[in-house]
Amino acid sequence: MARLAQTHGLTDVQQEILATVRDFVDKEIIPVATELEHRDEYPQRIVDGLKELGVFGLMIPEEYGGLGESLLTYALCVEEIARGWMSVSGIINTHFIVAYMLKQHGTREQKEYFLPRMAAGETRGAFSMSEPGLGSDVSAITSKAVKDGDAYVLNGQKMWLTNGGTSTLVAVLVRSDEGHPEGTAPHKSMTTFLVEKEAGFGEVRPGLTIPGKIDKMGYKGVDTTELIMDGLRIPADRVLGGVTGRGFYQMMDGVEVGRVNVAARGCGVAQRAFELGVQYAQQRHTFGKPIAQHQAIQFKLAEMATKVEAAHAMMVNAARKKDSGERNDLEAGMAKYLASEYCKEVVEDAFRIHGGYGFSKEYEIERLYREAPMLLIGEGTAEIQKMIIGRRLLEEYRFQG
Repeated sequence: MARLAQTHGLTDVQQEILATVRDFVDKEIIPVATELEHRDEYPQRIVDGLKELGVFGLMIPEEYGGLGESLLTYALCVEEIARGWMSVSGIINTHFIVAYMLKQHGTREQKEYFLPRMAAGETRGAFSMSEPGLGSDVSAITSKAVKDGDAYVLNGQKMWLTNGGTSTLVAVLVRSDEGHPEGTAPHKSMTTFLVEKEAGFGEVRPGLTIPGKIDKMGYKGVDTTELIMDGLRIPADRVLGGVTGRGFYQMMDGVEVGRVNVAARGCGVAQRAFELGVQYAQQRHTFGKPIAQHQAIQFKLAEMATKVEAAHAMMVNAARKKDSGERNDLEAGMAKYLASEYCKEVVEDAFRIHGGYGFSKEYEIERLYREAPMLLIGEGTAEIQKMIIGRRLLEEYRFQG
């Protein structure tokens, strides 16, 4: 077991789950990840293996067929999976944000219908907030739902759906002015709809089109897509929680879980970059000795290891706070910000240690170098995290003059 990024106070069950996932990552993900990534190929065999392990039901309550584990257990599993290949952790993350939102906010009927299928990995989730023109400004959403008898008609275009093609259930945030007078704050007139669809691309149900995969610099294998709604009819019983106007709060609750997840991904990628860097430094010789014996490289390794350790500690703290039922937006924002920034820096240092070979597609660090930047913008940019952190600090430290 590696010395870095240990988590104290875990139960025997948690340790067993993590050991199983780590073994799977070492045997089934790391050996094939770079080849699949270069082909931009969906990792179906890996996903099937994770289904068998029960990972898709990790945080879903036992009464719905899941393992009923904590956010901490889930985050530590994500850290291990991202260490193998970050794209696989993305496939699981979006699924879990939707499962978490259903567990916390769904009606009894919605939970009983969706959660057992999600726990088994039969129904796979994606969620959709962003649109082509708004980035992180969720209040500027223009997609709309209009009541029509016992259903709603949805129109608009959504952007950046992870699992957009392979998912069969999408939680979609749209504006719904029904029952909300003119001048209502934008975040109070949004609703989350549970949209079922066929997996695939093109028109996946009447009024709903998934045009195709967006070609990306990194984060390949997992499909990232647009979603176009044109007269999409959704029954009223597919409003998350059964009441309109609560979508913004439901999504933000889900995103807090997502931000802990992104922090965990940053920790996992940084750990792998450190492993690659420290191994290569002991194998590569210059001036008659391994480069690990040069002080310049030892300084890099020291900085990298310290960053891996600090990011892991903050991620664990944010997960434990959410598990305790406390508000954790400050801790989740800090963890996501620090882990993503440190991940970029650790990956770059490992890349520098590899020298010219780091630029070769034969070496794993090349893939990590293209993957790390996604963490700086996913689930809210670094700048958005700093805004959230700053506002929360001013709430906590309000001047009483």
